[in-house]
Amino acid sequence: MDLVLNFADYYLFTPYVYPSSWPEDEPLRQIFGLLVVTNLGAAILYLGLGALSYYFVFDHSLMKHPQFLENQVWREIKYAMTSLPVISIPTVALFFAEVRGYSKLYDNADDSPLGWPGLIFSMITFLFFTDMCIYWIHRFLHHKLFYKHLHKPHHIWKIPSPFASHAFHPVDGFLQGLPYHIYPFLFPLHKLLYLGLYVFVNIWTISIHDGDYRVPKVLEKFINGAAHHTDHHLFFDYNYGQYFTLWDHIGRSYRHPSAMMGMGPHDCIKKLQAEGKLDSNGTTGHGKSRASHVKKE
Repeated sequence: MDLVLNFADYYLFTPYVYPSSWPEDEPLRQIFGLLVVTNLGAAILYLGLGALSYYFVFDHSLMKHPQFLENQVWREIKYAMTSLPVISIPTVALFFAEVRGYSKLYDNADDSPLGWPGLIFSMITFLFFTDMCIYWIHRFLHHKLFYKHLHKPHHIWKIPSPFASHAFHPVDGFLQGLPYHIYPFLFPLHKLLYLGLYVFVNIWTISIHDGDYRVPKVLEKFINGAAHHTDHHLFFDYNYGQYFTLWDHIGRSYRHPSAMMGMGPHDCIKKLQAEGKLDSNGTTGHGKSRASHVKKE
């Protein structure tokens, strides 16, 4: 994160914000700077990538589903934008430790213990390490002692839109993001690769909430896509993984996506419309509100 902070110092903070007498490496200044770039970066990634997915990927016909809530997209955005600043506080503490040199991040490929092949190895281990950690953190958050207080707000969105991707309770959001920040304290990682993976993580998080259920047939049982994750939102106890289904298979929580068996959200909409229980605007035939269809947990 020091690369981002140095960029912000050079082009913004030093010439326009802070007095020249305040050194760039002064701890308090670094904390303030990290708070700004972390919150600004999170908002740009969430709103920017979320909007691109919403307008160009998300299947808007899913909004006709009886479990898609009234004003849901706005509610998702509002919840996320109030949680992200709170999540940023402990996150900045970890970024500050990185900036002060306590992590194993390095600048040059030559500094990698394995050289250039180490960059590829780092990407692979980052994905599998964080996927494993998130699986168990996610499953832990479904325990009855914690679910109602921490994770249930994210499960309000039974049929999520891309903007549900970051709509978490702050503690939930920080815990599920923690493996990404822990990795560079445990394993060597190139700084630019770390930033690239951080952006990728945000893209992937949005993608598993985007309603595009297509996955290559050969990868259906291995890659945790939007179809898998939508079933997690709908059926609660399945598909906790982030990128892969490996730990769901190991933990016996894997569920083959209903959308790939002709029983998914689109199929539900078509069935209700054929039975005359749902009109083309997504209004139920008996005039019931959408909230009345939401499964209680």
